[in-house]
Amino acid sequence: MYKATSLGLFRAHHHPPSSALRFRSLPSIPHLRSRPSSSRSLAFSRSSCSFLPRPRTRLSTGWGSDWRSPIGPRPRIRSSSTVIQLFDRKMTTTATENVFKDVLTSLPKPEGGEYGKYYSLPALNDPRIDRLPYSIRILLESAIRNCDDFQVTKNDVEKIIDWENTSPKLVEIPFKPARVLLQDFTGVPAVVDLACMRDAMNRLGSDSNKINPLVPVDLVIDHSVQVDVARSENAVQANMELEFQRNKERFGFLKWGSTAFRNMLVVPPGSGIVHQVNLEYLGRVVFNTDGILYPDSVVGTDSHTTMIDGLGVAGWGVGGIEAEAAMLGQPMSMVLPGVVGFKLTGKLRNGVTATDLVLTVTQMLRKHGVVGKFVEFYGEGMGELSLADRATIANMSPEYGATMGFFPVDHVTLQYLKLTGRSDETVSLIEAYLRANKMFVDYNEPQKERVYSSYLELDLADVEPCISGPKRPHDRVPLKEMKADWHSCLDNKVGFKGFAVPKDSQEKVAKFDFHGQPAELKHGSVVIAAITSCTNTSNPSVMLGAGLVAKKACQLGLQVKPWVKTSLAPGSGVVTKYLLKSGLQEYLNQQGFHIVGYGCTTCIGNSGDLDESVAAAISDNDIVAAAVLSGNRNFEGRVHPLTRANYLASPPLVVAYALAGTVDIDFEKEPIGTGKDRKSIYFKDIWPSTEEIAQVVQSSVLPEMFKSTYEAITKGNPMWNQLTVPATTLYSWDTNSTYIHEPPYFKDMTMAPPGPHGVKNAYCLLNFGDSITTDHISPAGSIHKDSPAAKYLLERGVDRRDFNSYGSRRGNDEIMARGTFANIRLVNKFLKGEVGPKTIHIPTGDKLYVFEAAMRYKADGYDTIVLAGAEYGSGSSRDWAAKGPMLLGVKAVIAKSFERIHRSNLVGMGIIPLCFKPGEDAETLGLTGYESYTIDLPSCISDIRPGQDITVVTDSGKSFTCTLRFDTEVELAYFNHGGILPFVIRNLISSQH
Repeated sequence: MYKATSLGLFRAHHHPPSSALRFRSLPSIPHLRSRPSSSRSLAFSRSSCSFLPRPRTRLSTGWGSDWRSPIGPRPRIRSSSTVIQLFDRKMTTTATENVFKDVLTSLPKPEGGEYGKYYSLPALNDPRIDRLPYSIRILLESAIRNCDDFQVTKNDVEKIIDWENTSPKLVEIPFKPARVLLQDFTGVPAVVDLACMRDAMNRLGSDSNKINPLVPVDLVIDHSVQVDVARSENAVQANMELEFQRNKERFGFLKWGSTAFRNMLVVPPGSGIVHQVNLEYLGRVVFNTDGILYPDSVVGTDSHTTMIDGLGVAGWGVGGIEAEAAMLGQPMSMVLPGVVGFKLTGKLRNGVTATDLVLTVTQMLRKHGVVGKFVEFYGEGMGELSLADRATIANMSPEYGATMGFFPVDHVTLQYLKLTGRSDETVSLIEAYLRANKMFVDYNEPQKERVYSSYLELDLADVEPCISGPKRPHDRVPLKEMKADWHSCLDNKVGFKGFAVPKDSQEKVAKFDFHGQPAELKHGSVVIAAITSCTNTSNPSVMLGAGLVAKKACQLGLQVKPWVKTSLAPGSGVVTKYLLKSGLQEYLNQQGFHIVGYGCTTCIGNSGDLDESVAAAISDNDIVAAAVLSGNRNFEGRVHPLTRANYLASPPLVVAYALAGTVDIDFEKEPIGTGKDRKSIYFKDIWPSTEEIAQVVQSSVLPEMFKSTYEAITKGNPMWNQLTVPATTLYSWDTNSTYIHEPPYFKDMTMAPPGPHGVKNAYCLLNFGDSITTDHISPAGSIHKDSPAAKYLLERGVDRRDFNSYGSRRGNDEIMARGTFANIRLVNKFLKGEVGPKTIHIPTGDKLYVFEAAMRYKADGYDTIVLAGAEYGSGSSRDWAAKGPMLLGVKAVIAKSFERIHRSNLVGMGIIPLCFKPGEDAETLGLTGYESYTIDLPSCISDIRPGQDITVVTDSGKSFTCTLRFDTEVELAYFNHGGILPFVIRNLISSQH
């Protein structure tokens, strides 16, 4: 429990999650069933629509007035409309006591007394529970603990217990996570929204202090540091100073939030990567709140929140707006997921890393199809995996498409908790509770059969060294096939595995001068080699393995070429401690892998500039340059604008490829380079054995390192501690700020929800193919000098060198709207092969930046839609990928399929998600995108059903049927209110009356 101070961490009052003390929202709103009973209701009556006539002169979205561009959209005149009556008054009764109070059981301590009380699953005496996957038992415990027949019902509990029969039916359940996790890129807009919601409450005559987190919120500032300075002993300090110069306003805003909002903890910059800090420090595994014990669970505004699943904590990524609702006591509505049982047997071969394993698992699960499902790992191979190995696999759940990759708590988990400095008493409580509540796996005991939706199996001995790329995380390439695969990529037409480089220029050599030294680049030359990302920096075996590769290379006389931008960004200070103790940091430094900062860096595109001479050599000669990084995402345009080939690899392989200087190499047959005495050095000469790594881990990774690191975190750092912030509960918006700006979401909001909206005669803003990522929709990286966002900043006197990144400016809606669809690698079918952030304004045929085209449509009073292929919105859980399109006037997205979190975000912002029918897409239907589109929806929300068929009509005479991807009743409620946050505000206000 932390109190607000001027130092590093902030947390105020904590509210227990049990039904004894609960934030009351509108009756049963968050978890309407597929068909609610007549006694329970959304924020409207499902049995009928009550109408209150109200004339409107503007399209009301529920998010306030139309977003204003410099052009200024013309108001659309609409005839008087009707809105749905806001509340079914008879439903505003108070919550009752917990329906399952009779299973509240004491957990005794061995030495006498009790740890606390808990809601006992065994006390239900239901044999079905013993067959449930462990991940589903966590959902069950939450439902029982929060069951008041108000927000969570006995029927919900029964659905979860009967998971074996109900999960194939895609039933809806409520879930209340124990806590919420944020990072600063997503945390700033979340706090902006909360501050804006307070203002809205004020304007509507309500108590603004109702906008306060009711569960613990942990925010780790890790996304802002860039690799401006590399290959320097002073890099950490230099990069942090630049980070504070660029982000002082954002950081001050977050520090204000940590004092203005209760129950919010902020971990300051320079501390580490959010998911590693969560794993090593924030993860509770079991909560003890006011004497009630319950499992830790977390939703986070970063898709890799799943890393905590490796610790046996149920966690996954959600959109920022969904997380904000969870903070404010709103249960999350979710479809009860299927669970894929993934059996692990055997053990990894000598020299094979956890990264090789996770890339193999990612490919297998992508092929199997696990979107929207939990994956639960089990089997005798579990004992061969360290906790850090498990966390690596759990981390990449978004890359294989699962909601979670879950590892139940066992003895390995308990050992890790002790290693990372959790007290013996805490670990004893965790073990006692989980054993008592049938949530602990003891592989020394006979295993009861558990039922899974489907099954996979992997013999760990079959895993071989590999990397993934050049453009997607699941495109795994065995190391022995890499050279051949690279040459096929050069030959292939442009695509995920192709660059279409003509044969006669594939051997091109670009010679240039690098600070007085002759240098050259070829296709496949490595220009960025980054040991980065929570995926791998949390794992001592691969980090120390990288150090051993560097040491062997130094001893043999190999040296990384100076024009390769090398960097090492640990996920916590613990990594630095064990690298120093092992003596290996010295060798990493000799190879240019100096520590550059404690944050995400290259993995999220904060790779910094390449040397001007290198950048010119790439651009002037059209070189397909490569980046090799130990990250989790390698979508084109993400890592760096000039690296078209990006490969994910283990940290030791990052060092090996940096030494080789190219990805165009067969490590089995070709030398990496020439060492002392002109001797050829091969891969096998520098690669450490599994035993070598294990010995260094054993002697260098110590519990005291974790304790001292996280004690120091609570003290902050001098730059953070010097930030002064006002002690106010309402934020004073600065209209001149280019970082923090009051968004328009609630500007003209009233207590009457706007009701559902269709789309009439809309133009297609963009026409996409498959795998459009949230990086394409809302890039996090650098702001291009000719972009609309750059123009906006220059007009406000911001120098180009101070542009910072889109990610750092997510607190300013004006910039983020201009940054929507601003990725320089955007492929829009309207441009017939040209790549970039532009589109065709259909009425005039003008080629414009997407933002400019959108503003022209809005000024002329036209709605827009987006056409897309499969996996639309894959990648990071980025709420601006939904907020941005909404501000641009996009009313619907029609795609072959959606990534889970992004579809949810679209719903949360009031955008209609539609799926083509199986076997159909824009091409098979003969759609060019030049048509206008009409999507008729009933004007009464009770006439709309989750997943119903909707007809889309075009002015060309073509019409087609789509599936409406509002998947649950509660999502229809959000749509009725114009989005999730207006919905929450109205509920908060109604609960006062």
